Amino acid sequence: MKRINEFNLRLAEKITAAVSTMWCAYIFAAIALISLPAALRSGDPLIIVAWVAQTFLQLVLLSIIMVGQQASSDAVAQKISETHVASLGEFELAKEARSIANQELAELKEITRDIHRVLRDIETKK
Repeated sequence: MKRINEFNLRLAEKITAAVSTMWCAYIFAAIALISLPAALRSGDPLIIVAWVAQTFLQLVLLSIIMVGQQASSDAVAQKISETHVASLGEFELAKEARSIANQELAELKEITRDIHRVLRDIETKK
């Protein structure tokens, strides 16, 4: 069962990749246009509307919508990547700032110890 599911997933991914291209939309448009003369010759508005809705739009728009969704998805993925990189950069800056603050704190503690030592020495000399 697992192998069948894996096969189905791979097949679906390949079909989706093929259908979600503008080239596929062009091919579908060409296929749809084959039946246009017959629809127009019928002179029946219902047949012409049906051809537009059921033949042309369903065939062609499917691929175009998928291309648009892929472009939107790529834009979102790019934004996520840029945000991730920026966040990592800010994290590194925060780590550096923390390191500098720790060094300064250590220096301040040393200065405080020196001041206390000097004050003790002054007190003991009195």
